[in-house]
Amino acid sequence: MLIKMWFYNKPSTFWGVQLSKNKGFSGTSANRYSLALYELASESNLLVKVEQNSLAFLNLISTNIDFKELIKSPITNNDILINIIDRISEISKLELLFKNFISFLIVKRRFFYVEKILKNFIEICSEKRGELRAEIKSAKQLTNDEVNKITEELSNNFKSKIKLNYKHDQSLIGGLVLQVGSTMIDTSIKKKLQQIQNKMIRA
Repeated sequence: MLIKMWFYNKPSTFWGVQLSKNKGFSGTSANRYSLALYELASESNLLVKVEQNSLAFLNLISTNIDFKELIKSPITNNDILINIIDRISEISKLELLFKNFISFLIVKRRFFYVEKILKNFIEICSEKRGELRAEIKSAKQLTNDEVNKITEELSNNFKSKIKLNYKHDQSLIGGLVLQVGSTMIDTSIKKKLQQIQNKMIRA
């Protein structure tokens, strides 16, 4: 059972010894961190706020190239990272539990995997609510009504409540890419061009 220690004063003691000794980092390891965050947020009645913080943090990573490169850099000093997180927390009013969890990842040298961990956490939240997560990327900018209609149709087809994440992606050239759970549907021209190119290379 996970050791759930409250770490408001000492983020470095958040999770117990067994995880800090693990030198490798697999998908299972990421899920353990994500699940611990879920359990702590749930027990503290902060699940909604922590999920909102996670989504905002993921959005910052995806939209700010400098910040993403900082996360991936193996030479970034931990003190610098923690100072940046403190500043982000101050500006964005992050929940203390979420801020300390991020600081814990930095101290334990797991910040490199923060994107994967938070995405897993969001998936856990959706699963606990009985939702099926879906992601759609389209070459054309879709309106809110179009996104809502797609969500409704997917819910009917999959007989489940759908949590849809939409992204406008001009690099697709045309068409769309839709993923529902493990099911991928790709009708983009870019994908078709890649398939043709791969056939030509093999020939």
